[in-house]
Amino acid sequence: MKTRNLILIHLLLCVVVICCMFPLAWMVSCALKSQQEIFRSMSLIPAEFQWKNFAIAWKEGSFGIYFFNSVIYTFFTVIGVLFLSSLAAYAFARIKFPGSQVLFYFFIASMMIPIPGAFIPLYVLLIKLGIVNTRIGLILPYINSGLALAIFILKGFFEEIPKELDEAAAVDGCSRFTTYWYVMLPIARPALATVGIFTALNVWNEFILALIIISNRSLMPIQRGIMVFQGQYVTDYPLLMAGLTIATIPILVVYFAMQKNIIKGLTAGAVKG
Repeated sequence: MKTRNLILIHLLLCVVVICCMFPLAWMVSCALKSQQEIFRSMSLIPAEFQWKNFAIAWKEGSFGIYFFNSVIYTFFTVIGVLFLSSLAAYAFARIKFPGSQVLFYFFIASMMIPIPGAFIPLYVLLIKLGIVNTRIGLILPYINSGLALAIFILKGFFEEIPKELDEAAAVDGCSRFTTYWYVMLPIARPALATVGIFTALNVWNEFILALIIISNRSLMPIQRGIMVFQGQYVTDYPLLMAGLTIATIPILVVYFAMQKNIIKGLTAGAVKG
């Protein structure tokens, strides 16, 4: 009976994987076909691989620029979120000060606010600061939107670290910041990796904020650029699918390469919150 249940569970999981992977396989397949073959053939394997579709999408569709912009936004957002959230989480977890719990609950409550509800005040603020349609004008909201979840994850991790490490560091003459930097951060690498991966996924796939803040094509991230690209090549399905593949494959590679760190980081602070 136990063996039968395991077989059924694995069959169900295989079906789920196939259902999830088929759209991706179909997208890549169409990106490697000609326009005529897409409508003529239902096979996932192209009769003749059209690698030039990727070159055309990269150059003529400006996907090289969009890709570069997304790398910049993702890199600086991840760095900002990791630094600020780790500092805040360390303070909430290891330093007792008046109002710490209230401030922490404010951060957690911010995750319950629908993102579109903050668009109008955010846009007005960015206009007054004069950073609409700039890279910094998009990076700062990205960092802000990623802090609450990051602090929540890291606080649980820091609370699991024995208090004796703080005391030993203090005996050795370490300040609070030195203890945080040289003792806590190296221990918290699994949780930091989790936060970094989640932040990178969110920034790379984000569209709505970029649509509102960025109108200059030379500053558009890849998801915003897809909308412009689709308007130009909506009837040219091979080029459209090539552009979507360029946008999808890098983040999938990062996710599959780092999935063990995601699981490790999430479970590390799950015992005690």
